[in-house]
Amino acid sequence: MSRVAQNPITIPAGIEVSIVDGLITAKGGKSTLTLDLHSSVLVTREDDCVRFAPKEGAENADAFAGTMRALFKNMVEGLSKGYEKKLLLIGVGYRAQAQGKNLNLTLGFSHPVVHPIPEGIAIEMPSQTEIIIKGISKQLVGQVAAEIRSYRKPEPYKGKGVRYADEHVVRKEGKKK
Repeated sequence: MSRVAQNPITIPAGIEVSIVDGLITAKGGKSTLTLDLHSSVLVTREDDCVRFAPKEGAENADAFAGTMRALFKNMVEGLSKGYEKKLLLIGVGYRAQAQGKNLNLTLGFSHPVVHPIPEGIAIEMPSQTEIIIKGISKQLVGQVAAEIRSYRKPEPYKGKGVRYADEHVVRKEGKKK
């Protein structure tokens, strides 16, 4: 059994937290994030700390308490620091361009791939082969990065494709004569 849920989360300065009817709302700067609590989790606020505890007798309450704590911690961290994922385009002619609310990708297909950029996500491109995805929601940043990567995953023979900056692609040996 994990004891992660027993650790309190300290709320940094500049972030307001309110707990009302099974809904936690965190406000920081210009942004607001909300989290629906599971019915088997109790939340208490003490000054600048928030504690999560399982309800007595509820099934899987320990697991839900730990999950809710982790999700809330990600919300607080996103509002205070933000999240970022970096993608690299590896391959001849592979490039990306941001145009308004769309990301145009040239990935070796006969047509360009147009990916819409959702609300709450900012995309920066230091070069044509680098994409930096930024946002306050860890889930949304990871989802957008996974969707962009899914258009052309790295292949094992030449390593071409869209990959995370810290990803290592295991290469296979080609044909032998």
